[in-house]
Amino acid sequence: MKAETEIKVAGMRALTAALGAVDAEHFVMLLQRERFGYTAWRKEGLPETTVLDLHEAAARAWRPKE
Repeated sequence: MKAETEIKVAGMRALTAALGAVDAEHFVMLLQRERFGYTAWRKEGLPETTVLDLHEAAARAWRPKE
């Protein structure tokens, strides 16, 4: 198993190679800004929700307040 520092360095190299330096940094900033656990969300967040339900909820949320 690699040390955390080695993983971080390898990850940043991979991101930089794939995205370029500016977008790699932007990606890291986006991750740090949000406290989001995809695995937990996938298990608990929307287990019984259809795409149509999501669309309708999003439409309601973005309607201008009257």
